[in-house]
Amino acid sequence: MATRSVKSRFGIRLRQLRDERGYSQEELAERAGLHRNYVGGVERGERNVALENIVKLAKALSVRPGDLFADFS
Repeated sequence: MATRSVKSRFGIRLRQLRDERGYSQEELAERAGLHRNYVGGVERGERNVALENIVKLAKALSVRPGDLFADFS
């Protein structure tokens, strides 16, 4: 099995945290001050997320930025 890219793994973790909170992509995007299409692209592993946006997403999810990397090894 092929190893998932860092972008893909980050997107999976972002979606997991978003789903746990019951947020839609649109609601997460609004809370983070980002566009919903951007959030969708991140979740699909299509976007290389900037550090500032990682912090925005973490704040919107009420987690530490490092929690977005919790499943990385």
